[in-house]
Amino acid sequence: MLSILITIYNYNLLPLVVEIHRQCSELDIFFEILTQDDASNSMHNIKNKEINLLSYCNYVSLEKNIGYRQNKNILVSNSKYENLLIIDGDCILPNTDFIKNYIDQIINYDVVYGGRIHAESAPSKNQLLRWKYGKFMEDQTVQQREKNPYGSTLFNNTLIKKAVFNAIKFDDSFKKYGNDDTLFSFELKKLNVKINHINNPVQHDDIDTNLVYVEKTKHSLENLKLLHQKKLIPTDYSKMLRLTSKLHRYKVTYLLSSFYDVFKLIMEYNLISNNPSLFVFNTFRLSYFCKLYIK
Repeated sequence: MLSILITIYNYNLLPLVVEIHRQCSELDIFFEILTQDDASNSMHNIKNKEINLLSYCNYVSLEKNIGYRQNKNILVSNSKYENLLIIDGDCILPNTDFIKNYIDQIINYDVVYGGRIHAESAPSKNQLLRWKYGKFMEDQTVQQREKNPYGSTLFNNTLIKKAVFNAIKFDDSFKKYGNDDTLFSFELKKLNVKINHINNPVQHDDIDTNLVYVEKTKHSLENLKLLHQKKLIPTDYSKMLRLTSKLHRYKVTYLLSSFYDVFKLIMEYNLISNNPSLFVFNTFRLSYFCKLYIK
């Protein structure tokens, strides 16, 4: 009935799997939980091996890093049920009816997205940037997500029919971090797939440090430019593309690109500090993308 697919990298996945296994067992459904570590060689994998002791569960640690996209595709190809629940491993389940809430939706929709939330406070000041952006810019209510049902669908907590996933799959030709969901959700839109948004979130737990998140942000914007350059997504599908395209018509992109060159070190100093500003972060993102856009 349900294949639960979880990818991880350098994270203790056992508590999450134990909880999901408990919920599935209590519902008395046919299920499997397939998990895969992307060659992190982490000490956490000692505990993760205990996943194999649970019924209908499998844990694999890859010998070679293959990336987020191919990792997901492999787990789907190894799954045996028609309903896939795709979850990022670095999360916590705040809801004890998490699996039941998806089972209740399983017949009526091709895709069901439960959402994501962040904790009420950051784990540390060194992780404040990623937490702030997640908490105040990314976390959305069901009502907010329903205004843009495709663009608001991420694959950190998503129920999807296997046939629908296989009609698209993640494009593993892109090697850098970021915008996987943008391309996949646009393909869902092209297929006119029926999506339902529900209040069944996971809580993002493994928060990047400020420095790591700044670098990941650059990679994500570089991927966005590549997706647009290859005509894989239209300008109007991305808020960043729409804004930058409008600015470019008025030649403002050149000004912002120069602004990035002059102030990038000052902006990055703020962003990796113990008190990063979301205004600075959004200015950093826009000016960096303008620089990429006019190249």
